[in-house]
Amino acid sequence: MDKEKYKKLVDNCCPKENVLINTIKSFFIGGFMGIIGQGLIDFYSCVFEIPTKDAAPYMTITLIIVGSLLTAFGFFDKVVSWANAGIIVPITGFAHAMTSAAMEYRKEGFILGIGANIFKLTGSVILYGVVAAYVFGLLRFLMFGG
Repeated sequence: MDKEKYKKLVDNCCPKENVLINTIKSFFIGGFMGIIGQGLIDFYSCVFEIPTKDAAPYMTITLIIVGSLLTAFGFFDKVVSWANAGIIVPITGFAHAMTSAAMEYRKEGFILGIGANIFKLTGSVILYGVVAAYVFGLLRFLMFGG
């Protein structure tokens, strides 16, 4: 079978995605995640009577824990299949990627399993996040001074 026939066969079998609907859904779900994050910041600020700046890490930790728990109990993939990028792009997606890797390699032990593989999916995010922060920090320094 040549490549064109194979491509047509695959295209006929694959489900068609509605890009517009997926984009709108991701936009609103991502916005709702922002609302949840701000709600957590406000909650921690009021309950613990701390400044908003100090409440932000608590919000991040809460979202990481929730994302990890949803992954561990098998709900995160179901949510992602419905919510698309709206739920996977924020910090919850990072938590999901780390927890998935940890769960997949847990049978190999703490060191060679979890320790060696937990950053398998997220290592590139960390690497390029640090590189981007360095580059943009350097550009800001060069353009606007110290």
